[in-house]
Amino acid sequence: MGYGDIAPDEQTRGETLAVMDDVRSWLRPRFCYFIDSHLPEGFRVGPTISRQLDGAEAYAYFIATAGREYEDYRQRLHQEGDMVRTYIADALGSMIAEACADAMERHLQSTVDKLQWKHTNRFSPGYCGWDVAQQQLLFPLFQGHTCGVQLTASSLMLPIKSVSGIVGLGRSVSRRDYACHLCNQEKCYKRQTWKKTSTY
Repeated sequence: MGYGDIAPDEQTRGETLAVMDDVRSWLRPRFCYFIDSHLPEGFRVGPTISRQLDGAEAYAYFIATAGREYEDYRQRLHQEGDMVRTYIADALGSMIAEACADAMERHLQSTVDKLQWKHTNRFSPGYCGWDVAQQQLLFPLFQGHTCGVQLTASSLMLPIKSVSGIVGLGRSVSRRDYACHLCNQEKCYKRQTWKKTSTY
């Protein structure tokens, strides 16, 4: 929420814990993925992602989401005019979606362990030079099995707190540090992490 390494004030901390308590009992994040040996025709992921996927023997296409229940909760807070909790829920929802995608990666790795394969970082349309409009090519691949996530004509996912993308699989691929110094996406959350840890 912008605090960085600084501890939030007691009121913000209390409100954050209250939001977490609100959602804990009914939160239903979910993910889905499938594996295919080919990149779809028309996929243009850009040079940064292409280098990371180089050597992949197959690809996992995934969607992870904080869930419709969480989206309804965010909307309800907004309608009630509770801007503090709306802001907190927005930040928390992003973390939930990313944590769900982390869980997807762990499940994916357990699936390919029997082949002695590894996996790359996950990459999403809208990052690392991959045009967000290519969501329109990604979503039809799931043939409707998108764990409840819908795509608008402008390539916005609903629920908003959702992540989609691709992971490379194979014997000669690996997870690497995100190459933020090669990317011109200034507002990427991965770039923010890189800037904090960089000595440059």
